[in-house]
Amino acid sequence: MIIAIDGPAAAGKSTIARRLASALDLAFLDTGAMYRAVTWAALERDVPTADAEGCARLAQELDLDFDPEGRILIDGRPGEPGIRSSAVDDAVSQVSAHPAVRRAVVPKQREVAERRGVVAEGRDIGTVVFPGADHKFFLVASAEERARRRAAQIGRPEEQATIEAALRRRDELDSTRADSPLVRADDAVLVETDGLGVDQVVEALLAHVRGVRS
Repeated sequence: MIIAIDGPAAAGKSTIARRLASALDLAFLDTGAMYRAVTWAALERDVPTADAEGCARLAQELDLDFDPEGRILIDGRPGEPGIRSSAVDDAVSQVSAHPAVRRAVVPKQREVAERRGVVAEGRDIGTVVFPGADHKFFLVASAEERARRRAAQIGRPEEQATIEAALRRRDELDSTRADSPLVRADDAVLVETDGLGVDQVVEALLAHVRGVRS
């Protein structure tokens, strides 16, 4: 089984996908972490993030995989917490927008899914990576709500306004890029998460997957 979860940055996709995968005994595939890994490697190796060819070459060369808990491994080494740095936050949209980078990474994502069923989250999972997924969801939340969650997550509530501005910029970049833009698949179930807790969202998705109707 393949379950695709798409949505904008900080919509709770990773947390929801991880919990859903655990409940269904599927692997968790954090596709965004793979682009973050390429971005982190580019920054570490002084490859300009605007250099599409250089970033794509790097994406092809890197061995990207996941540990049993779904955390990214870069050439066999843990990618956390490096891939979550503010420098990667600022550059990942540019790197992931390069069509050549996406062409290098998508086959790696499909390779992971071939090993066993997955819950995959990202921005083009249901439209590009796994268009034939068994179930598709599109998670959304207001920029204000997403910024509040992210600020609380990192323990810096005073930075909520700054985080919200950065999320709005990310939304614009992700939604308007020429290759694989952030867009809801026609057959994806829209899930609005404002005001909902993680458990509530997971239960709603589980009910859909299991065919439970209220």
